[in-house]
Amino acid sequence: MVNETKYDVVVVGTGVVGCLIAEQALDAGLSVLMLEAGPRVDRQTIVENFRNLPPSLRHHWDAPFPPPPWAPVLETRTLGEENAYLDLTGPNATAYQQGYVRYAGGATWHWAGICWRMTPEDLKLKSLYGVGRDWAFDYATLEPYYARAEYALGVCGPTDTALQWPPKAPRSRPYPMGPLPLGPGEQRFTDVMAPLGLQNLPAPQARNSGVSYDGRPACCGNNNCFPVCPIAAKYDAATALPRIEAKGGKLLTNAVAYRIEADDHHKIQAVHYYDPHRTSHRVTGRAFVIACNGIETPKLLLLSKDDRHPNGIANSSDQVGRNMMDQPKLKATVEMSEPLWTGVGPVQGSSILNTSQGDFRSEYAGAMFRMENMARGSIGAAEALKKGLYGRALDQEIRRLSACTGLLVVEHEPLPSSINRLTLSDKKDWLGLNRPRIYYDVGDYVRRSAEQYTIPTLKKMATALGATKFDLNPEFLHSDHIMGGCIMGKDPSDSVVDVDCRSHDHENLFLPGGGAMTTGGSGNSTITMAALALKAADAIVAQFKTA
Repeated sequence: MVNETKYDVVVVGTGVVGCLIAEQALDAGLSVLMLEAGPRVDRQTIVENFRNLPPSLRHHWDAPFPPPPWAPVLETRTLGEENAYLDLTGPNATAYQQGYVRYAGGATWHWAGICWRMTPEDLKLKSLYGVGRDWAFDYATLEPYYARAEYALGVCGPTDTALQWPPKAPRSRPYPMGPLPLGPGEQRFTDVMAPLGLQNLPAPQARNSGVSYDGRPACCGNNNCFPVCPIAAKYDAATALPRIEAKGGKLLTNAVAYRIEADDHHKIQAVHYYDPHRTSHRVTGRAFVIACNGIETPKLLLLSKDDRHPNGIANSSDQVGRNMMDQPKLKATVEMSEPLWTGVGPVQGSSILNTSQGDFRSEYAGAMFRMENMARGSIGAAEALKKGLYGRALDQEIRRLSACTGLLVVEHEPLPSSINRLTLSDKKDWLGLNRPRIYYDVGDYVRRSAEQYTIPTLKKMATALGATKFDLNPEFLHSDHIMGGCIMGKDPSDSVVDVDCRSHDHENLFLPGGGAMTTGGSGNSTITMAALALKAADAIVAQFKTA
């Protein structure tokens, strides 16, 4: 057992949430230690890993991020594998087959960079529509933190208020940068959808549009956001870590937290972690932030059970690990008689969100629609090869499919449900720690939406585009927007954290990010996670000032 120096703030996790909190704490004069389960790598290594992949792995965004044995995830994402890291069960287990990396910088290495805010209505599902839960505060409370998060990440977005989301909700500050232009495929999609009453909006994105920002260059349209932005035009937390270290923060990589230690008065005293040699270490602090993600955070809390906390740390309500959410996704491939030309610019650049709002939400889920803007050359090649073609015929078919196919996607709004639950599997990882076991059912709210609303809408979209072929994958898939698990609320009996993401049970323990989100909405979750991180950071700094 090795003891480290005591810090003011100990942060477990180095993704966007951990980095935002660490930097704000350092700016307030506090000492900060960050723990990361996985390794630290430079961008060029990931880029070269991607370049050197065989064609069979090019579609696997996780392949350039080989996991070390002490921080597994990616090599075992197939359901039914005996050694799969996520032990998934339930009627829609595939819809929770999440993708994330345990590297310094977290999932921001490979995120799309999309930053849709939730709407005022998204925060009041129970009071407006009689479903789900209401958040513990309103949109006006969250809005200033959204604005701060947009400047912290460097978000570009439309200057025209008619194209901003949410509609009619006042903004305290404009976006830091103007929007990126839509590629030709997305522009055509926008124009064709408008007569159907479907407004395809340019997405706010954490990437630089035409100018450098925060030391990062402007986006040059590599269309390589998955698995990594090769020039760091898109925000990722890895770009924030050197700045954190320059301000005096300390980073420990390959440090797998496995236990949170509380004293007799329920105050958190230390975090225990394993290094790659399976040696245990103990770090102490005055405030602790568990900023892993919506899977790893509840897993760590449950692993930390002791005689005083038989259900785990922060779990007197028995809500830790419950209410696991993601936006269940459906995909449809369309084939056209003329080119769509996707692949110019970022892999995602726009979405339809007016389909996520309305009184129908009392009966079925709202949803976000988009056409993916990913270049389809390798996809077209794979499909052409299946046809047994060769020579000139193969070349022509690759070109045709690359230009004339597209992917329509719909992501459904989830409801928090106590049955969608993370517990500890009896299967162990390389370190001997219990793996996460997750039961997942998208629920009738989502199923009704798919049957009555979203699948018919996808078919209308395909018809309007002039598709000659429509191929729907009927299976709900994951969107990698991990939410719930440490749900926020005012009542300690049915929630895990308060309005500042502080544990109800432990005054110096904070559990910010996606796990604290009360509902999920239809849009990407990262900017909401970042806003909650900044709100928690304010509370942490204020707590030190009054201590």
